[in-house]
Amino acid sequence: MAAQKPRTIFLLRLLQLNVYNLMIERLRPAGLTPIQYLVLSILSRRGTWSTAELARRFHIAPQSMTEIVASLQKKKLIARSKSLAHGRILNIRLTAAGDRMLDRCNLAVDRLERAVFADFGAADLAQFREFLDTALLKFTPSAKDGRSEKRSTDTIKIKAENAPASTRLRLAI
Repeated sequence: MAAQKPRTIFLLRLLQLNVYNLMIERLRPAGLTPIQYLVLSILSRRGTWSTAELARRFHIAPQSMTEIVASLQKKKLIARSKSLAHGRILNIRLTAAGDRMLDRCNLAVDRLERAVFADFGAADLAQFREFLDTALLKFTPSAKDGRSEKRSTDTIKIKAENAPASTRLRLAI
């Protein structure tokens, strides 16, 4: 029987596990976990989010996101304020300290990404990102309705560690 090549999904999972473990290592000096880093990152792209919105975005339970938000607030990296539109909703935003921490972590993650993809040329990396973007379209809400909506990889975020294994492959930061 001929040796069978590993499944593509298996290779993606191995890549995700290795990158995730390296992120843990690289973010440790800053005192952040990968999910905390990703929350700061997403807050930097859109001014405010509620805890519920973040939980939906990362496909984790609201209670889990509440713990993540509380830890970031305790570190004074985020601030919460009442929504003007909905008094019961607390909007979360980056603080100046959170912005500085994100800049510091971005340097570490940029170095990591360059190291992981060092053997890729610019065109190869762009094509790889396009392949990932296309594959990830299957997991958008509109795809479940039978509609397809093209997204930029800049809008794709890593799934939280509690997400199903089949959807943990969102590597663009």
